[in-house]
Amino acid sequence: MELEAVIGIEIHVEMKTKTKMFSSSSNVFGADTNTKVSPLDMAFPGTLPVVNKQAVINAIRVCSALHMDIDHELWFDRKNYFYSDLPKGYQITQQRRPIGSNGYVEILCDNSMKKIHIERLHMEEDTCKQIHYADCTLLDYNRAGTPLLEIVSLPEIHNGEEAMKYVDAIRRIVVYSNVSDGKMEEGSLRCDVNISLKEKGQDKLGTKVEIKNLNSLANVEKAINFEIKRQSELIMNNLPVEQETRRFDETHKETVLMRKKTDAVDYKYFTEPNIPPIKLSDEFINDAIKSCPELADVKYERYVKAGLSSQEAYQLLQDKDLSSYYDSCLQYNPKLAKQIWNFLVVDISSYLNKRGETFALFTLKAENIVKLLSIIDKGDISYAQGRKVFEKMCEKELDPNIIVESLNLKQNSNTEEIKAMCLEVIANNNQSVIDYKAGKDRAMSYLVGQVMKTSKGKANPQIVAKLVKEILDSK
Repeated sequence: MELEAVIGIEIHVEMKTKTKMFSSSSNVFGADTNTKVSPLDMAFPGTLPVVNKQAVINAIRVCSALHMDIDHELWFDRKNYFYSDLPKGYQITQQRRPIGSNGYVEILCDNSMKKIHIERLHMEEDTCKQIHYADCTLLDYNRAGTPLLEIVSLPEIHNGEEAMKYVDAIRRIVVYSNVSDGKMEEGSLRCDVNISLKEKGQDKLGTKVEIKNLNSLANVEKAINFEIKRQSELIMNNLPVEQETRRFDETHKETVLMRKKTDAVDYKYFTEPNIPPIKLSDEFINDAIKSCPELADVKYERYVKAGLSSQEAYQLLQDKDLSSYYDSCLQYNPKLAKQIWNFLVVDISSYLNKRGETFALFTLKAENIVKLLSIIDKGDISYAQGRKVFEKMCEKELDPNIIVESLNLKQNSNTEEIKAMCLEVIANNNQSVIDYKAGKDRAMSYLVGQVMKTSKGKANPQIVAKLVKEILDSK
């Protein structure tokens, strides 16, 4: 029997707004425990929710990026449950009328594009953070009320790789639209995966198992692949797959039981009475979409058009700050697209990694980096010399031309002068000429080195190598 996995994914995205979804409390990560809390967050009597306008704009932008139908009227519902993570005993969400529906995202799988359809996108508020100990649970209400987007896919994903690419596509959309920082390790983007197995070619689905709170792209793929293997072994051995909620154990690279599931929970939804329906004008929706920052897919096409390979463009998009700095450089000299990419990804990234820093903290002006690369491109200094200039720029930011002059680094690219030195060196090293003609490649390297020595390191090494070879081949 051939089995096929059927996977649906729910993604929760914490929005990057100044305040919470329905209160004026500051929405920041990492603040001291219970310092970003208002009376509304704590459900004090007499407090009323007010919808965060920026959160609505954010939701519209993501809906547009996901090709969704956008509801022109906002409705909110109460999701009633009596847990400790929301003091009022219910969560404000959009159960019956999500702001977005019927969308899709495309991912590249097996050298072809696959369309994953998305059922719904709705806004809601996050719950508080619970810290569990052996004898008690502590509650941090800083997170309670944080604006959330929940994005629910249709069950059209069939393996861990597809799931990972789907989550990454959503992450790039919310990061580049400036809706969220998308940091899975901090919980800004969290995934719940529903997975079941069925016989290939059959419609009847197997028992559904949920994997909660996957916190990295790698773990999404690993958890799903393990769960497919686990369920397959149970089915092939005529053992039942039970309805469970599981989590991924990173140490052992396996899913482990959290709790058994019996019946679906009845949350008793009803329309939120304290938030009347809000009509969204065409102008408001269009302005939200038009003002959205450039999305990753648009950047990708632009980078490839500028001359980068598909892999190079994708690597840039993995770091929004790197991509932003690249764009800043590109505007000064688009013809150096490849050289800029190489210097940022290789040299500057290495410099930052050694210091435990990122492009978010990199302060050198993009204009000066492009000036440096232009000097290298003209052949005035070598790439190795360019690295020395860059180090000096990091010590004290100066125009690279000033540094090149102060260090007396400018190369001699005068072809006639270099040719005269080459002829002189070759005339004084007849044995090297004989060795070159005999096929000994080291002879040419030796002669190039002698020319560079004669020029005191000032001759352009590319021109030297070219002229030495031309002269030797003509003999």
